[in-house]
Amino acid sequence: MGEEVKISELYKDYWDYMIEKNIEGLRNLMASDYSLYHMTGVKQSADEFLKELKNGTFNYYSAEHDDIIVRIRGDEATMIGKSRVVAAVYGGGRNKWRLQGDFTLKKENGNWKFTSSKASTY
Repeated sequence: MGEEVKISELYKDYWDYMIEKNIEGLRNLMASDYSLYHMTGVKQSADEFLKELKNGTFNYYSAEHDDIIVRIRGDEATMIGKSRVVAAVYGGGRNKWRLQGDFTLKKENGNWKFTSSKASTY
């Protein structure tokens, strides 16, 4: 399996784990210094985000992937994932979102890890 395919699969795993609220699975995908930038501009550490996923601030129900673009430069990579996601966040009702995630990754001990993600719509 090529490196681009491995990273694309990590993106799909990321969404599966978000839907399942699989905190340990997500933690294994993230570098220790991972940070998330929400559409609102709020920046969260992995710990802050995972806590809010676990406590129900963020609820994800499904994700259908439209496009995943991966670019690798040595032990670093960027990935843009576009997915139609059903979610309820910050106490709002379920809505369908066309979410774009702009991710950065680095290779640690032979495994790709997410270092950051920035959410927007497409």
